[in-house]
Amino acid sequence: MVSVGDEAPDFTAPLANGDVAEITLSDAVADGPVVLAFFPGAFTSVCSTELETFDDRLDELADAGVSLYGVSIDTPFAQNAFREEVGLDFALVSDTDRDIVDAYDVKMDFTALGVHDLAKRAVFVVDEDRRITYAWVTDDPGVEPDYDDVVAAVADS
Repeated sequence: MVSVGDEAPDFTAPLANGDVAEITLSDAVADGPVVLAFFPGAFTSVCSTELETFDDRLDELADAGVSLYGVSIDTPFAQNAFREEVGLDFALVSDTDRDIVDAYDVKMDFTALGVHDLAKRAVFVVDEDRRITYAWVTDDPGVEPDYDDVVAAVADS
């Protein structure tokens, strides 16, 4: 797994932003630090709560000059429907090939449900040099990040 101080793995992926665009991390960080909030799946209760909470704190992140992106294995079309249903004002990165969850080593399974290779719930702050300045990962999909810690981490980046 990537850790604080590591170079963040670069990626290019579909971006669900109300439309479908493309994002490359190395281009995104050129505009300032980025928060990558990995989540297991759209339209699930804890993921909805987590992303709504991040959306509620979007102004605090923006005030620190940080862009926020959710990352899941869902298609960008499902992510756009999810963004609309939940009312999110930030974009979601689609990792249907699981390349990003592999690169960040945040893959998990819900074996009992027969669902494999989802993103763990994880948050990384990536600075303009593509260095990880904050990392939080849990193996428990029912646990949300400490949002105050994330906001403090971006204020320090």
